[in-house]
Amino acid sequence: MLVPGGREVAYTDHGGSGPVVVLLHSFLMDGRMFAPQLAAFEGFRCITVDERGHGGTPATGPFDYWDVARDVLAVLDALGVPRAAVVGTSQGGFVALRMALLAPSRVTALAVLGTSAAAEDPAVAAGYRAVLDAWVSGGAPPEVLDGVARICFGGFPVDEWKERWASVSPSQLTPAMNALVDRDEVLSRAGEIACPALVLHGSADLAYPVERAAELVEALPAAEPLVVVDGGAHFLSYTHPDEVNPALTEFLRSV
Repeated sequence: MLVPGGREVAYTDHGGSGPVVVLLHSFLMDGRMFAPQLAAFEGFRCITVDERGHGGTPATGPFDYWDVARDVLAVLDALGVPRAAVVGTSQGGFVALRMALLAPSRVTALAVLGTSAAAEDPAVAAGYRAVLDAWVSGGAPPEVLDGVARICFGGFPVDEWKERWASVSPSQLTPAMNALVDRDEVLSRAGEIACPALVLHGSADLAYPVERAAELVEALPAAEPLVVVDGGAHFLSYTHPDEVNPALTEFLRSV
């Protein structure tokens, strides 16, 4: 749908009369990745948003995660929602942190999983650009898809995901990847985020080490103790819901 400002942003309001929780997905995923949380978040009104270049939300040109954060705030405007808790996995965490910086009075609580407040490591960014070049030049080679899947999902079975993303349009993948690798750091501003916060991270996350989560907890003034899921993969909410959902639910109910 068109949100205030005229952008096309796809979202699903899953209904309910309880406190609003916005769920923001990882890179190369969409709002459907939160099916395990939707089944567990009884008593909340959950809203999933497809971020630019993913799902039903097109990327019409270059963008950054500040732009995506404004998209999500515009969705809340369209729904008449003044304030919400925000849960983000990986890329969704990048967006959630920026929402809290852009509109602190509107974010009641923040929960991020497998994310980082740092800029991308230059060596890692170069590797991602090589992946993008290979993907765009002739579709995703099987070995590239396998490598991305290993980083994001660990050993979790993802055949359907591979089929879906093997033929993604370069017009969507390129700006989405550029937003990922070119993002600015917000760790130095995390002290401005005063709302309650919960950080969860997998011990087997191949994208970001646990140190990225620990430094974020240290920087957020109202953060709960870090939750480390033993053996957890990068897309933690999707691959390890049994470990994640109790901690998320307890946190959201407490705030």
